[in-house]
Amino acid sequence: MTESTSRAVRFQRANFIVTDLNRALILYRDILGLCVDFIDDSESDSYSYPVFAIDKQAKLKFAVLSTRDQPRVMALTEVRGIKITPQEHPRRAAIVLDIADIDGVLADCNEHGFFTYPEERLETHDGRIGREVGIVDDDGNLAVIYYIPPNS
Repeated sequence: MTESTSRAVRFQRANFIVTDLNRALILYRDILGLCVDFIDDSESDSYSYPVFAIDKQAKLKFAVLSTRDQPRVMALTEVRGIKITPQEHPRRAAIVLDIADIDGVLADCNEHGFFTYPEERLETHDGRIGREVGIVDDDGNLAVIYYIPPNS
């Protein structure tokens, strides 16, 4: 093992920039099932300004989300007061979630107007078969949901 691969790593969280936190929570909390740990306004010297190249005129608010078994794995940072340009393609990142109720998620996405890609057959490297679907939030952030039945 090389020095760079021997370092201990703990994945803390992913973060998506959104323009409407309440609308984003419909997808990530209400439809995908993440739980909100807390919502807060960012400080004026937040590290998010330089690392996301956000104009300091913007106001930031963030929500930290968990799954039932994994604390604080996702954050949504709302940017208010400046125009956010749409993301160019190809997309550069996605979150991937294992969700058994794909049909229910798709029905809820349809009801709330979230874009979904056509469902695909998922075949893992070890031959298990499942389902996968991409979902795009209003700001172009991608969530891919999948499910592999235990007996596949």
